[in-house]
Amino acid sequence: MNIHEYQAKAVLKEFGAPVAAGVPVLSLADAQKAIDSLPGPLWVVKSQIHAGGRGKGKFKEKEAGEKGGVRLAFSKEQALENVKAMLGHTLVTNQTGPAGKQVNRLYIEDGADIEKELYLSLLVDRGAGRVAFVASTEGGMDIEEVAHKTPEKILTLDIVPSKGVTDADAAKLCDALGLKDQARTDMMGLSKILYKAFTEKDMSLLEINPLIVMKNGRVRVLDAKVSFDDNALFRHPDIEALRDKTEQDPKETEAKEWDLAYIALDGTIGCMVNGAGLAMATMDIIKLYGEAPANFCDVGGGADEKKVTAAFKIIMKDPNVKGILVNIFGGIMKCDVIAEGVLAAVRETSLAVPLVVRLEGTNVEKGKKIIADSGLNVIPANDLDDAAQKIVAAVKGK
Repeated sequence: MNIHEYQAKAVLKEFGAPVAAGVPVLSLADAQKAIDSLPGPLWVVKSQIHAGGRGKGKFKEKEAGEKGGVRLAFSKEQALENVKAMLGHTLVTNQTGPAGKQVNRLYIEDGADIEKELYLSLLVDRGAGRVAFVASTEGGMDIEEVAHKTPEKILTLDIVPSKGVTDADAAKLCDALGLKDQARTDMMGLSKILYKAFTEKDMSLLEINPLIVMKNGRVRVLDAKVSFDDNALFRHPDIEALRDKTEQDPKETEAKEWDLAYIALDGTIGCMVNGAGLAMATMDIIKLYGEAPANFCDVGGGADEKKVTAAFKIIMKDPNVKGILVNIFGGIMKCDVIAEGVLAAVRETSLAVPLVVRLEGTNVEKGKKIIADSGLNVIPANDLDDAAQKIVAAVKGK
């Protein structure tokens, strides 16, 4: 689960991280009060969407002006103009895709006198089985670009869970970031604060880009991107309450209510599978035969008929879906249950696109017979390769 920058900063502030004073703006009526609450002389107006590259982004609407999604204002009047220009308009960045995202929230923040911009993040290093810091002096840039062009400027530091961030670890981070004097002292403490926040709140990513050193020598979190492990949210109702459903695909929101793993993609073939590995194999083979998946939909290992029907309906809500491939390996989940669920969904949705079903595993013969005897226009497949070729051919009208 992702949250907005202003929410991320509020979480980090609870742990003692240094952040600027700021106020979220959820409507135009909130704007003037938010601006008046900050001292100036610099106000920073930031679009709040779940995507990076906001500063370099462009609004679709002409009335929003040529500036990006992060704007500086040197008077209260200019700050209010920026709010009016940005709120409710569609921002396109390198992470939103060409459709962009509507800006429904803004964050107005007190300005900072910046001396140096740095990069710092925490993530789960799955290779090491530990939480790791990633640090670089190249703040304000895409870390992928830095890794490609100047990998020597990036330090990755795994943290031993039983020890946490030691003084030696903190010193290595300070050295990698080139920090001295007060900034070094600040960073020695901040590294431990961030690690504590990351582990206690079950984050999966904490990215600060940039982490700044101000001209007074102090360190501050200027931007913050935070993602949480969905599987741990039951432990954090305070974090779950921060979810912004307007930033989610409605189909993904509905899928969550049914405990389905659903991710919308850009292709034409809807995929219903059980198991992440099977889902990835299914998507790969669809690409191999010349089409692209419209979604990743994993119904899990213990779905019943109602859950399968719900998954099918969610897939059908995507107007880009031109065909559906059901690829199920029945273990705990029985193939006859899958078959009944699929047929129920076909009847309820008046299916108008090709459907290929490949079943294997427990009660597979029962499942195949249910489909064969249904009288519905369902294309059976013997294996995954056969299924992929049939759905791609059907979508292409062959």
